[in-house]
Amino acid sequence: MTQEATTQPPPGPRAAVRTEPTGSARTRLPDPPLLPLWAAVLVAVAAGLALDGAFPSLGWWPLAFVAVTLSLVTFVGRRAWGAVLVGAAFGAAFWFPHVAWSSRFLGDDPLGWVPWVALATVQTLFTAALSPLITLAYRWVPRRRPPARLIGLPLLVAGAWLTRELAMGSWPYGGFPWGRLGLSQSAGPVAPVASWLGITGLGFCMVVLCAAAIEVVRHLRTAAPGRDRWTAPLPAVALAALLVVTPQFPTAHAGTLRVGAVQGDGPAAYSDDRAPGALLDAQRAASVPLESEQVDLVVWPEGGVDSDPQADPGTERALDAAVGRYRAPLLLNAASEDGDLIHNRSFLWSDDGAVASHAKRHPVPFGEYVPDRWLYGAIVPSLVNLLGREYSPGTDAPVVSTGDAVVGLAICFDVVFDDVIREGVDHGAQVLVFQTNNADFRGTDENLQQTAFARMRAVETGRAVVNLSTTGTSQVFAPDGAAGPALPADAPGLIVTDVELRDGVTAGVLLGPWIQVLIAAGTLLALAALAVRARRGSSPQ
Repeated sequence: MTQEATTQPPPGPRAAVRTEPTGSARTRLPDPPLLPLWAAVLVAVAAGLALDGAFPSLGWWPLAFVAVTLSLVTFVGRRAWGAVLVGAAFGAAFWFPHVAWSSRFLGDDPLGWVPWVALATVQTLFTAALSPLITLAYRWVPRRRPPARLIGLPLLVAGAWLTRELAMGSWPYGGFPWGRLGLSQSAGPVAPVASWLGITGLGFCMVVLCAAAIEVVRHLRTAAPGRDRWTAPLPAVALAALLVVTPQFPTAHAGTLRVGAVQGDGPAAYSDDRAPGALLDAQRAASVPLESEQVDLVVWPEGGVDSDPQADPGTERALDAAVGRYRAPLLLNAASEDGDLIHNRSFLWSDDGAVASHAKRHPVPFGEYVPDRWLYGAIVPSLVNLLGREYSPGTDAPVVSTGDAVVGLAICFDVVFDDVIREGVDHGAQVLVFQTNNADFRGTDENLQQTAFARMRAVETGRAVVNLSTTGTSQVFAPDGAAGPALPADAPGLIVTDVELRDGVTAGVLLGPWIQVLIAAGTLLALAALAVRARRGSSPQ
């Protein structure tokens, strides 16, 4: 018998390639992790805290770029379970402080911490579960060709990051898009990009820039002297310059509307004790100066009326009288019955009563209704039974016409959902009015975060925004996002101002949903193709 000689490959670049088992196959890992796992976890925590700092109340928008860069470094060379771990560390460090305000929802109830911990934990788990998408991009993109490393890889990494964000913003129970990366930039110089690409497109560009910067540094550490060293940074530099100099997408001036926005500061929290009519009385008291003003529209916030104006004759008479005193139509909000359904509904009230209305499209899960009540009632009956209300989502268009203008609406939580904003603009909205009630979260960052989101919507749509809260913060923003008159939290007050009306649809509104589909579908298809390629490359020859 003879034995075949076994030859070893000569030493060279391939000798440095590590292999690790994945099932029965062996997967090529071009590079080891940049950080040991224990250090990656610490860096991920720092990244999560930095991202929270990019949002109000701190609101340092550059921290978002720091956060993304630090987070991406933790994924390079990681295996799937390592990615889950660092994703969980990042998610927990971001979500627990970011939604700490939810612990105030039940007031002084001893179990008030449960909503906060439950929400932050669920978001952390989803962040962790979807994080392997990012590490797979780093694992599978060929790294020997500079174009793939410096351009293709950042695009795929950004796609993986935003695919994770889109999934979390749409599921379960409609999703929770409160932590979208692009929303952190309302006061930053790159905000106008949202008017071209939408908020998701802005977030995508941010991650591309951060991922490209990482790859430039890694490339320069190993590249031989020559032209390649000074050309490598050019794509990242060009993108950074483009993001900063991009102007807002133009919309057309269409006149002005004089608005009186009233912050009544009544006992509007879910857990507040109040007498019947107390909220209506607070709004009427704060509105008294309007009797000597000339305005085109009076706006009251979400929950400014505490009885159904279509079912309570006393409330109906009070609103009729108010419209007569203000000599202008009144946009108000109240819980309203429609057969067996209850809606969080805004009404446009004139001399003829309610002439138009819109019901909130996305009621808050576990806040305005309890999904799968049978399930959660069996797990935590004491908490579920506290939430007696069951609001149903509306289906009507989020616009009302005052005769002087078409007003686009978003009621509280709806401000973070693109479909509501886009539908309002598609139906001709010339100005946006966001009615909200932050009383459940007094003394927290929630109202400041929501105000920043309203500002971003102004930039994205090229529309002035009147963001009005029952208890504050209330503020008006110009169509370019410039801050206008504001009212402090926890005090009654009134804003009387002329807001600019605009016509035309920005590219961000028009193309935004298609960009989201392209990012998610393109990322998943690209990862699937790379997986097949990697599998073939690891198959025994």
